[in-house]
Amino acid sequence: MLGGLALTSFVACKKQEPATKPTYRMLTEAVYASGNLLPCQDYQLVAMADGYLSRRMVNEGDTVKAGQPLFQIESEVPDIRARTARQTYQIAQSNYEPALAELEAGLATARERMQSDSVNFVRYRNLIEQNATSRIEFDRASLAYKASRNEYQSWQQRYQKARNQLRIDLENARSNYQISSQDQSNFVLKSRIDGLVYEVYKKEGEAVRRQEAIARLGDRNKVYLQLSVDELDINLVKVGQEALVKIDTYKDEVFKAKITKVYPMLNARDQTFRVDAEFIDSTSPHLYAGLTVEANIIIRQKNQALTIPKSYLIGRDSVRVQQDDETRTVRIRKGIETMEYVEVLSGLDTSSVLVRIEGLKD
Repeated sequence: MLGGLALTSFVACKKQEPATKPTYRMLTEAVYASGNLLPCQDYQLVAMADGYLSRRMVNEGDTVKAGQPLFQIESEVPDIRARTARQTYQIAQSNYEPALAELEAGLATARERMQSDSVNFVRYRNLIEQNATSRIEFDRASLAYKASRNEYQSWQQRYQKARNQLRIDLENARSNYQISSQDQSNFVLKSRIDGLVYEVYKKEGEAVRRQEAIARLGDRNKVYLQLSVDELDINLVKVGQEALVKIDTYKDEVFKAKITKVYPMLNARDQTFRVDAEFIDSTSPHLYAGLTVEANIIIRQKNQALTIPKSYLIGRDSVRVQQDDETRTVRIRKGIETMEYVEVLSGLDTSSVLVRIEGLKD
């Protein structure tokens, strides 16, 4: 009994909504996207060494030039390493010439001794051929020449080896000094672009770690839209499509943009894909970054589409049509579909009368 009373009450509550007919209107199918306004050439300036921020030369909103020093980082260890490398290089430089000069002097002495013993050997060889000297004297001259020649050759090898080693030591010291100098340059952070400082994350005196972000920079005159599109809609979005953009800061304005890039990787955190767009309006906003935006990416558009209110749709592709004093269900073929309207490609015309009963489930 209770069930019957409930059913009777439910049916009694049903009422027919006003009838309507399909009408022609301009219809636009769009994909919703949300995101933020970001500066072009946007990047984070990161520290290339450990230390602490000893000097901050810019603040948020400052205009900077490419190559301009922005922050100074200091650390005792690299300073000691740089001083040691410089001293080692200076010592290697100062030792190179004197060491070579000493070896060259020894080589020259050995060469003179060998030349003198060579002349003496030739003289005794001529004398022995003329039987004008003894064999003992000749052998003594010969041995003296061989000894001085061996000593000269030894000095040559010693000189060559020492010169090569001194050159290697000097080059190594120079390389270490250059590397340490380069490391020192890592302690001065410079701008990569002509742009604007949008954010600074560190204060003077704060510790800084290698690869830690210090500031955020970007183009001061040009921004782009970084949008998120639901994974169910991403297959509809293509590069070159137009988007209508609303920005909270500019409440009464609608800006036009163009899709420039569709990223292929799904963001697993929110099940969306990243899509980038650029403004095509000459009056597009350029001053503020990080603003929240909403966009409708236009997929299809018709100036004259036969449409019905979406609320009259039953299931996916049916409507109720009143004909004579009867109501029957008619299947339609849909085209463009928006939040409010559905395009009818076949199944209805402008004379069809659509009805909908409130409270009746689809």
